[in-house]
Amino acid sequence: MTPTDKSAEKFERQMNLLAALSDTVQGIRAVDIQQRVPGYNADHDSFRRTFERDKKDLLSLGVPIEVVTGATADLTAYRVDKAKYELPDPGLDSDELAALHLALETVTVGSSPGDMARAMWRLGGVVDAATENPVGVPVGELTEIPSDSSLVPLFRAVTERRVVSFAYESSAGISQRSVEPWHLDFKRGRWNLTAFDIERDDQRNFRLDRIRSAVELGDVGSQLHPVPSTPTPQADPWEFGDDAPTLTTVRFDSEVADFARESLSSCAATNHSDGSVSFEVPVTNWPAFRSFVLSFLDHAEVLAPAEARSAMVQWLELISEDARG
Repeated sequence: MTPTDKSAEKFERQMNLLAALSDTVQGIRAVDIQQRVPGYNADHDSFRRTFERDKKDLLSLGVPIEVVTGATADLTAYRVDKAKYELPDPGLDSDELAALHLALETVTVGSSPGDMARAMWRLGGVVDAATENPVGVPVGELTEIPSDSSLVPLFRAVTERRVVSFAYESSAGISQRSVEPWHLDFKRGRWNLTAFDIERDDQRNFRLDRIRSAVELGDVGSQLHPVPSTPTPQADPWEFGDDAPTLTTVRFDSEVADFARESLSSCAATNHSDGSVSFEVPVTNWPAFRSFVLSFLDHAEVLAPAEARSAMVQWLELISEDARG
């Protein structure tokens, strides 16, 4: 691996770590960071060395990483308070972004071109030199930074209020979608899009890694529906489906209650005297939710509705039969 490749790999890993630390209120444990954040080694000692270096680098850049101390060392967690870290949206329009990009291309202020491109991308400064670039600014490295090819046009669609269309693979198969993009979020190692689905006349969530075609951009300002005034919660995997939401009740044992609370913080919860906790979860993608529940092994139980409980039991029986046969 070349030094350039190593630098890009390090940058992507640290951005994934920053996204994970910013995506939690209660904090995330080191063991969970190792399992969930792409780029870390499965070997414990190697992970610890890399994780400590990444923390040191982020702290040196002014990222306010907080340590949440638990009752034992295993419960120690880390987080980033968004209110202390994020800058308000400067509200730059397309012409202003293009002018800023031109300035960065013309004058180097102690940064490499890659660093300037990354900063420009975070501001939303993606300009198409072949079509609507008002000042002839080359896109250059900006189009190479995102790990998903759909991210650049979708980010542009959000900032310029464009309708987009693409082929999307859901639990029901591959279908063509026309949507009005509202928000792009990074959660658990994936980019997600919250948008208004025109054919379905409702808000939908999309995983960018399930887009199966190039994203086609509509005209500037072609979106008709206003973006919600309150921030849209980032979607979980079981919300990426076309089925009507089914309110599913799941009970988690006391051993995993804290982790369940973090994962399902937006769902209605009921605490029980034995330390366990139940959640009512709106599910539109049953296979994804089933996988989530099974990650808790025998510490989680689907209680209702009866159809969901029966489906889980039948699926486990089939797996058991396959294992015996």
